[in-house]
Amino acid sequence: MSEPQPGLDEAVRAVAGVPRLLVALDFDGVLAPIVDVPSAARPLPAAAAAVGALATLPDTTVVLVSGRGLADLAAVSGFGSPIRLVGSHGSEFDDGAAVLDDRGRARLDQLTAELEELVAGRPGVKLEHKPVGVAVHVRHAAPDVAERVLAEVRDGPAARAGIEATPGKAVLDLSVVRMDKGAAVDVLRERVKADAVFFAGDDVTDETAFARLRPGDAGVKVGPGETLAAHRVAGPQEFAELLERLLAARTRA
Repeated sequence: MSEPQPGLDEAVRAVAGVPRLLVALDFDGVLAPIVDVPSAARPLPAAAAAVGALATLPDTTVVLVSGRGLADLAAVSGFGSPIRLVGSHGSEFDDGAAVLDDRGRARLDQLTAELEELVAGRPGVKLEHKPVGVAVHVRHAAPDVAERVLAEVRDGPAARAGIEATPGKAVLDLSVVRMDKGAAVDVLRERVKADAVFFAGDDVTDETAFARLRPGDAGVKVGPGETLAAHRVAGPQEFAELLERLLAARTRA
């Protein structure tokens, strides 16, 4: 059991009491521990139970906001309605995936071809193809290979006009449309007319969302690293316990 954090627990109680609450959560490293094989990631049982229960409460919207593609996010999380899903760093909403025009599809085809050529023969480097982009994963590559590949991607395909690059932990996500979790949270806030947002993330890609939080919101960084979030927990297990406290407070409210 994690130790109580007065400031964090006070923030949880405050957001739990608002009329309309938006709970927006990253998946990997937050609800699910980071694993070597991304397709093997699963939410911790306690976290999944708390998320599911929160989503059934009145005037409470729960959304996963992940860098994974929408279909991949649905598969590994196991979540469905009423839990909402937003994939590809905010460029895919579950009520209609981002649709590319002819120019966008041409950029994606060119990007894919360039990356496939660049990573060919690089052990441990993997491409993840998404509806609007490609992610370059180097978690399983030797450190020198990983550093060299990411540098070549940044200086090459990522520098092309019309390409959005989002760095993460051992991954560089490239997209032919704008990707930003902060913008996604803004859209979600407006859609549900939320009076407050509870957002949690573990990666540098989540900082855009922490930056968009307003007075009365609550941001929680899961794990180590510099952050704009006002609060922090050690890891997914501690975050599952925090979700249980949020659920209890929201249920009482």
